[in-house]
Amino acid sequence: MFSTKCLSPGFSRFLSATTTHVAQALKGTPAAVIPTFETVQGPPAALTSQSLVKTIPTGNMVATTTHIGRTQVRFSHTDVSMPDFSAYRRDVSQDPNQPNTSEISRRAFTYLMVAGMGVAGLHAGKNVVLEFISTMSASADVLAMAKIEVDLSTIPEGKNMVFKWRGKPLFVRRRTAEEIEEVRNVDLASLRDPQDDTERVVKDEWLVVIGVCTHLGCVPIANSGEYGGYYCPCHGSHYDASGRIRKGPAPLNLEIPEYNFPNENTMVVG
Repeated sequence: MFSTKCLSPGFSRFLSATTTHVAQALKGTPAAVIPTFETVQGPPAALTSQSLVKTIPTGNMVATTTHIGRTQVRFSHTDVSMPDFSAYRRDVSQDPNQPNTSEISRRAFTYLMVAGMGVAGLHAGKNVVLEFISTMSASADVLAMAKIEVDLSTIPEGKNMVFKWRGKPLFVRRRTAEEIEEVRNVDLASLRDPQDDTERVVKDEWLVVIGVCTHLGCVPIANSGEYGGYYCPCHGSHYDASGRIRKGPAPLNLEIPEYNFPNENTMVVG
């Protein structure tokens, strides 16, 4: 610590200036410590075809000849670098001299992954195919018209009723006992499209056929023709009371749709 006193000249003969030096305790400055860093060695570069190709000479090849020297020089190298795939091998398969004990487990994992992805792919493909096919299916209003119910109590015996089913006329005929006996006494050998009457009906009393002529698609007239069944006015085809072709150009019998009887007075077609 340094201190100084300064007085005016008028009092200088009575006073004197003094200077006092007081030493303080000095603190030592610590020596600087230079940290040392440990050098971490990275993994060696893998010897692959990409890394070794960089060591190939890229300059132009030069050939020289001499009259007194040797014309061919052959060098034998024992330090040729070969590709090393250690960077790609698993730890359990680094040593080629040891038996490969992990092959079964690795194959099992591969097979499991392939099977899992295959099942997932099949499931996704099935959903895509079903979604695509569903777009081409019939709509709800069309499916509603696919089946119709017929009240059989409204059809008297010996009469034929016409209904619309899937855009086609549907004939429902309540046959009499005489009509049933007549069609079943017909010789099948005389028919163009031989078919017994029992094969064309579910109940003997009811005949259900599609009212479209099998010749060119005209609508036959019920209770007409030479056989009392159906008659096509377009080209003169005659059908009997079982819907079988008996005369005319039609090649086949009238088509029989699929139907059933839920109860005595109801029939479901479709």
